Amino acid sequence: MAEKTRYTDEELEEFKAIILEKLDKAKRDYEQLRDGVTNYEGNDVSDTSPTFKVLEEGATTLSKEESGRLAQRQMKFIQNLQAALVRIENKTYGICRETGKLIPKERLRAVPHATLSIEAKESGVK
Repeated sequence: MAEKTRYTDEELEEFKAIILEKLDKAKRDYEQLRDGVTNYEGNDVSDTSPTFKVLEEGATTLSKEESGRLAQRQMKFIQNLQAALVRIENKTYGICRETGKLIPKERLRAVPHATLSIEAKESGVK
């Protein structure tokens, strides 16, 4: 029997559902992080009133910087998930970009935006 070269349409639909669920959650998380950085929901004067609590201000700044980094990582994750959806539409989803072989379903369920098989990833290919 010849080796399978792509996932069936039914299998791709299963992965699409997983990705859409993760994408929805990722977008909600991103919005929450972004709102935290921009103080979008803030209606008080905590960021504009004069204060002499330098350590607290430093902690707030550090927290906003960390939230900014997390928001950037979350946006990259969203972009990777969106790219995975494009691969599903192109019927190239789940094919390792280095070996050309199918990435195991277990890996795709855990990391649905994966483009490398474990073997290719461990061999140091980027």
